[in-house]
Amino acid sequence: MSTIKFPPESIYNLIPIEEIKTEKPQRYMSKFRAQVKHEKRLNKACNKTMGPAKVDVPSPEKYLLKHAKELKLSEKQHFSYLNGETLKKPQIPAKAEQPLMRIQTKKDFVKTNAIENIMAVPRKPQPIYADTKTGDKQLLEHSGLVPKYIKKKDFGKIPKYLQQRTEKVRMAQEEYDSYVKERMKQGSMKKLSEEEHSNILQGLKKNWGELHHQYQGLSVVTDTITKKHRKERLELEMKQLEQDIDLIERYKTIYIANN
Repeated sequence: MSTIKFPPESIYNLIPIEEIKTEKPQRYMSKFRAQVKHEKRLNKACNKTMGPAKVDVPSPEKYLLKHAKELKLSEKQHFSYLNGETLKKPQIPAKAEQPLMRIQTKKDFVKTNAIENIMAVPRKPQPIYADTKTGDKQLLEHSGLVPKYIKKKDFGKIPKYLQQRTEKVRMAQEEYDSYVKERMKQGSMKKLSEEEHSNILQGLKKNWGELHHQYQGLSVVTDTITKKHRKERLELEMKQLEQDIDLIERYKTIYIANN
C-alpha cells in the first residue's frame, strides 16, 4: 500500500497501515576468504613459542676483540717520483771528505739587490683625478674620461649587420625596379605624370572641403537616427579621403595598372 499522510483528525487514520519491510542485500564475501584464513594459520604456527624455535648460537672462538670497532688508518706509503726514486735527503758528507773549493755558497744580497735596482725599469705613475675639495683621489681609468673606444680597430667603421641590412634593401629595391620596368614594357602599368598627380591631389582636397562644409552644417544635437547615420557617413568619407591624400602626398612616383 502507498503511504499517504492525512491530518490527525481524519477518519482515514483509523485504517491500519501495513509496514513495508526492506530486505538488505547479502553481505559481500570474498572467494579468497578461506585461502587467507589458511595462510594466516600457517604463518602463526611456526612462532607460537617464546621467540624463534632455532637460533644460531655464536661460536666461542669468534669473540669481539679489543679496539676491533675503531677506525684504522691506511698503511703508510712512501712518496716516489715517476722514475721510482724516493724522496730522501742527501746523506751527510763524511768527515774525511773535502768540500768543493772556489765556489761561493753564500748569496750576496747587497750586490744582487743593487744590480736588480739598477736594471729595473721605472714604474709609470697611474693617472688620477681629484673629485672633492679635500683632495680625494680616484683612478682616471674608471672615471669614463679616458677615450678607450677610439683605440679599437673597428672604430669609425660601419658595423657588419648594418652593411648586410643596407645590401638587402638595395637588392630588394633593384628587384622592384626591374619588375616595374618589365611590366611597363609589357604595357600593363602606367606611370602617373606630375600634372595628373597634382590634379588628383587637388580634386581629393576639394572633395574633402565640400564634405567638411556639410559636416560643419550639421545640427549639434543628433536626436534622430537619420541625423546620426548622416554624421557617421560623412565622418567615414572624410577619413577615407584623408588616407588617400596622405598616400598620394607620401609617394611622388605612382604606377597604375591598365587593366
